[in-house]
Amino acid sequence: MDIKDKLTKFRLHPLQFLALGFMLVILTGALLLSLPISSNSGEATNFIDALFTATSATCVTGLTTLTTIEHWNFFGQAVILTMIELGGLGFMMMPILFFTVFRKKVGLKTRIVLQEALNLEAMSGVMDLMVYILRLATIIQCIGAVLLAIHFIPEYGWRLGAWYAVFHSVSAFCNAGFDLFGDSLVSFQSNPYVLLVISSLIVAGGLGFYVWKDIISFPKRRKLSLHSKIALGMTFILLVGGTLLFYITEHNAYSLAAGSNGMERFANTIFMAVTPRTAGYFSIDYLRMSQAGILLTIILMFIGGTSGSTAGGLKTTTLAVLIIQTISMLKGRQHAELKGRTIRSATVFRAMSLFFITLSLCVASTMILSITEAIPETSGIEYIAFEVVSAFATVGLTMGLTPDLTLFGKLLIILLMYVGRVGILTVGFSISMRLAQDKSHGTYKYPEETVIVG
Repeated sequence: MDIKDKLTKFRLHPLQFLALGFMLVILTGALLLSLPISSNSGEATNFIDALFTATSATCVTGLTTLTTIEHWNFFGQAVILTMIELGGLGFMMMPILFFTVFRKKVGLKTRIVLQEALNLEAMSGVMDLMVYILRLATIIQCIGAVLLAIHFIPEYGWRLGAWYAVFHSVSAFCNAGFDLFGDSLVSFQSNPYVLLVISSLIVAGGLGFYVWKDIISFPKRRKLSLHSKIALGMTFILLVGGTLLFYITEHNAYSLAAGSNGMERFANTIFMAVTPRTAGYFSIDYLRMSQAGILLTIILMFIGGTSGSTAGGLKTTTLAVLIIQTISMLKGRQHAELKGRTIRSATVFRAMSLFFITLSLCVASTMILSITEAIPETSGIEYIAFEVVSAFATVGLTMGLTPDLTLFGKLLIILLMYVGRVGILTVGFSISMRLAQDKSHGTYKYPEETVIVG
């Protein structure tokens, strides 16, 4: 084997490049956060805690072993915010920004990586879409920062108020859940304005850039793609259904401050339905929530946001495909059909695989952590399951386990956050090194045989 063959052998596949790229961003952030210049105390931070924070920020999760406002100084907070932006929009936005500003031509390899990062079937228009995403994300985050500044600047002053507005606008839009208040948004229980602005940013980020492009171009095209119709429909159902169910399960509002009026309770109920969609902010104490409310939160966290967005989880469109396939099967149809369209069999198989793998991973991780971590006497297995689903779906909500995690627990949660953000199939293909073989495998198939199911 000559040198050229060896170089070809070790050439990275685009999916491997994405997986390693996220890993490099995390490690760089962890090194910066571990330095004395990042902490309020001026002392070096334990590398595991720095790695946990860097992973949580890059994977836009929000779980933290250290309180952000208490431990990290302005430099540390700026590093966290940078990683949130890189993780939310994808670390590939930096080279695209460079190419755009300096008017450089984007090479074929970069376009292929972008195609994989955006889950596009074709490479055409990938650069235009990436630039569109950057512009749209910038506009929405700026609007969010202005709306939050209207409240934060009068309360905290120009300098601190402006920083709080920018930080929480970016964190909310990227569905990261990092806060600079120490108690997330519990202190804003009685402030519907802040809760609704944050909720709007969370929904905007979790809706997906493809959907936003369809919505913005709708007046001209008068048409929405099937993907956008499904995403919008599922988002509406989950938001309205979640709000109504939380209103029922938490009707006594014992998790809210005493004396809350109707508007405040309404805003908090909406917030409870929005934030599990991988945002991580909370305005109520989940330890005081009913068991039904906790189960509903876990389900919403597992579903997550829309494909092609800043959100994590199984994804609304994946769940919709499974539901459509089930309904079609019950109607005696051989294919998943909706609104006069047939969903590709490969998409259905991918959705089924994702559901099985993600559910299996969450169950296995819950079992492992139930052995290694201590569960309070007042709680049950939901104490662990809540943390696991929150980490994998890159949500960031917790019932209090995160600060008390053992070293093994921290490493497992780090792995779950990483896999949840990069994508379980991306990580799997990157490790197995068999993606190309699997694609060529479709040229032939083995004889069929019946297996009895059901």
